[in-house]
Amino acid sequence: MKNHWFAFLVAVSLGAFTLSTAAQEASAAGGPAVNMVVTVEARHGMNPPAVDRQDAMVYEGKTRDSVTGWTPAKGDNAGLELFILLDDSANATLASQFDDIRQFINSQVATTKVGVAYMQNGTARVAQELTADHAQAAKSLRLPMGIGGVNASPYFSLVDVIKRWPAGSPRREVLMISDGIDLYYEGEDTQDPYVSDAIEQAQRAGVIVYAIYNPGAGHFAHSYWHSYWGQLYLSRVADETGGESYYIGFSGPAVTFVPYLDDVEHRLNSQYLLTFLAKPEKKSGMQRVKLATELPNTELVGAQRVYVPASQ
Repeated sequence: MKNHWFAFLVAVSLGAFTLSTAAQEASAAGGPAVNMVVTVEARHGMNPPAVDRQDAMVYEGKTRDSVTGWTPAKGDNAGLELFILLDDSANATLASQFDDIRQFINSQVATTKVGVAYMQNGTARVAQELTADHAQAAKSLRLPMGIGGVNASPYFSLVDVIKRWPAGSPRREVLMISDGIDLYYEGEDTQDPYVSDAIEQAQRAGVIVYAIYNPGAGHFAHSYWHSYWGQLYLSRVADETGGESYYIGFSGPAVTFVPYLDDVEHRLNSQYLLTFLAKPEKKSGMQRVKLATELPNTELVGAQRVYVPASQ
């Protein structure tokens, strides 16, 4: 009798769990469609397995959203627009990296549009608008001004390039080369409002940011304290937008950017276009999401928050 009673309780519990799960998924199924770019990474090694739509999972809290689209970002579905955003207050030694940056630009697939801009006085001073002529984009690289503080704040410039970016492409990404130091925020802690705003603007626009640390000119170039926070800020921007940051160091510029540029290239070649149905919300706004997969040795990386329009 006890065994029958136990079996009954288990059946009821499983039924309740199934109904609860179904209710959660149903609540998300009627929501607005949201698009985002996802990078597939291998936990070990460099070559993750191919990921199919049924392997990709999106969660808002405990609710699993319905994935309706999962397309490799290749061929006719590539559509990449990439801005190289350089700090105009960078030390002149940045020029020693130009050949490798040019090679990186020229190595992009023919459909990729590349733009070049410099962080200057809180704006993105465009040296080359987005173009599929990679040689032309590579030629637009110039020596940085090398004046300490001329960038004002690299996060102002990042927001500027995002706001001026023409709509249309499903993949918009930035390679940001800077010391990351924000001269407009004196607190130097995790509460920098300009860093937070840059992250939200990037997430709202679906822009992924990669960041390479490179020292600036002037006193701050050899300040451990400032370079420490600058690198943390760059890391936070990259991490929360679905990108990657490079070079945690304090003894000067990186010897070469080649390993970082190769890693960015590898990530660009491992991206998918994801569409999912978000939980219905009465008001438009930013919602936190978590990506997951049960495939071995595989991680899905994307922005930590996405913009979800209000349900109609």
